[in-house]
Amino acid sequence: MREILKGLDVSFEEPRPGHFLVRLPGQHKLATMAWLIVGEQALHVEAFFCRQPDENHAEFYKWLLTKNGSMYGVHFALDPVGDVYLVGRVPLTAISPDEIDRLLGCVLTYADDGFDKALELGFASSIRREWAWRLKNGESTANLQAFARFAAP
Repeated sequence: MREILKGLDVSFEEPRPGHFLVRLPGQHKLATMAWLIVGEQALHVEAFFCRQPDENHAEFYKWLLTKNGSMYGVHFALDPVGDVYLVGRVPLTAISPDEIDRLLGCVLTYADDGFDKALELGFASSIRREWAWRLKNGESTANLQAFARFAAP
């Protein structure tokens, strides 16, 4: 795995043997950190997506489940406290540089492309409050521009 990741020229560390943490820079989400954990028979892939939603739970989870139906290699899942992750398992026999590149590309695409929609569905009230607070205090709203259509006064 180490040689594959070096060959893909991605930023990664190996905090313990067989556990690789890969940094995937994004546009909507600043970065997605993806774990690649080599097991006895399978590679486990895991990346944090977002915390559990504050509101609009039914629509938020419906959106996640709908997305799951068209995803490759990983899918949305919840941890015990309700935070959302991208997770997947791939047999070690299927691992190749192309497959790791494809998996990391999928993790980045699903995390980055879906991030704004997930925040809009599950955190709209918080985003509106943050927008108002920034305006009131003369702070920039530049990194909230993706939400201007529903958050700006």
